[in-house]
Amino acid sequence: MKVPILKRSHKTKNILYPVMFFIIIAMLSCKEQAKKSDSNEEVKTINYLEESNDSFDERMKWWRDARFGMFIHWGPYSVPAGIHNGKEVDNIGEWIMNSAQIPISEYEEYAKQFNPQKFDAKKWARTMKEAGMKYVVITSKHHDGFGLWDSKVSDYDIVDFSPYGQDILKALSEACKEEGIRFGVYHSIMDWHHPQAQGPNYPEYNTQDSLKMNSQFPEYYTNYLKPQVMELLENYDPEIIWFDGEWIPEYTHEMGQEMYQYLRELKPSVIINNRVDKGRQGMQGMNKEDDVYAGDFGTPEQEILEGTANVDWESCMTMNDTWGYKLNDHNWKSAEVMIHNLVDVASKGGNYLLNVGPTSEGEIPEPSLERLQEIGDWLRTNGEVVYGTEKLKTHFKQGDDIRFTKKREEQIIYAISLKVPKKDLVLKYVKPNEGGKIELIGYGAPLNYSYSEEEGLLIIIPEDAISTTGNKYAWSFKINGVERTRK
Repeated sequence: MKVPILKRSHKTKNILYPVMFFIIIAMLSCKEQAKKSDSNEEVKTINYLEESNDSFDERMKWWRDARFGMFIHWGPYSVPAGIHNGKEVDNIGEWIMNSAQIPISEYEEYAKQFNPQKFDAKKWARTMKEAGMKYVVITSKHHDGFGLWDSKVSDYDIVDFSPYGQDILKALSEACKEEGIRFGVYHSIMDWHHPQAQGPNYPEYNTQDSLKMNSQFPEYYTNYLKPQVMELLENYDPEIIWFDGEWIPEYTHEMGQEMYQYLRELKPSVIINNRVDKGRQGMQGMNKEDDVYAGDFGTPEQEILEGTANVDWESCMTMNDTWGYKLNDHNWKSAEVMIHNLVDVASKGGNYLLNVGPTSEGEIPEPSLERLQEIGDWLRTNGEVVYGTEKLKTHFKQGDDIRFTKKREEQIIYAISLKVPKKDLVLKYVKPNEGGKIELIGYGAPLNYSYSEEEGLLIIIPEDAISTTGNKYAWSFKINGVERTRK
């Protein structure tokens, strides 16, 4: 832009210079705004559903290395704890609103009694760390619609609706950060409390009858579901968003893809499970192959894949029979079973998300704490066979009692025996490097061994070795070597 040349008096100059100054500033500002506009436009054009393999691998690296996390199901359902109107209610604890066909107004009374005065975020985070867990996923909102954070979109939350009046997610996210635990949130797409979602379906909130679809659900999706998840991302900086309840007929494949894109635009590094979309096949949790579905990992529920998979996956499992606290559920798995599950999952290239269901007072049940301590004790010695490992290319196990993992990008293979080894151990699928060392983790000295193409690897176990490790449930052999593909 040319500034016209004028004949000016001294007085005119005094007026014109400030005007010219503001014109130039305005032009520069417009130019800067144009740059920002172009920049924003570039961000919006990124299609996160078509992410490159390199970008995906970089984003998933910490999650793959972590291998072990804590799931927490907690909310007003911990108040009745499986008992409504004096009667034991079948089904899992967090589904009591649906299972006992409790009206919304009546269930709200449980929310008004939810007052976890014994909740100690720092204690919970320390418990995770001592158990060897690297990340946590807590229910921000389960199907009952109640939020554990101070939502500005709704008053049906721990701060505005319950006598506790404090933000659970804020306290826990900060405590986890202090302990080095990666923070994640579970969020239900389905909502039994909201009138534009499944609230009107009483007495069967979870109906999948397409004739009962709520025509207002798109408004709930746009004006309630998305804004609440945005609050979680912006205020608590979770590194995982773990969706559930995607099976309802109102929620569509297109919504799932849009939700995934929306959240990745808000935080490109966030990791999102496959239940953001409609691809999951039943409880096995892996995606169907009839379309391209959004989501970063599969979600087997209460089961472990029989074999390996070529995609990321995480097995979520309870310690007893329920996710949310249920007073009379005493069917606890042993620490041995859970350690074996962790090893089995890692050998198949997956993660293990182990659940606790705290009481309404805010305490993790003692049987859970006891088992977590035993798992943590085992991991303090044997953690390297789980963290930062990957599955072998061909073999994840030998027989029923031996599992294999491999340290990423190194020629180190772990053979984990799920029963007490005897005087020797024969491995068919591992070839030691020439002069390579073999150790029993927890035993101070290297082990003697022999190898032949015909017989495989024979490891000699000293008489005092097993007792020296202090292990009770699984014994880990560290081998400097490579996978042997022939039998």
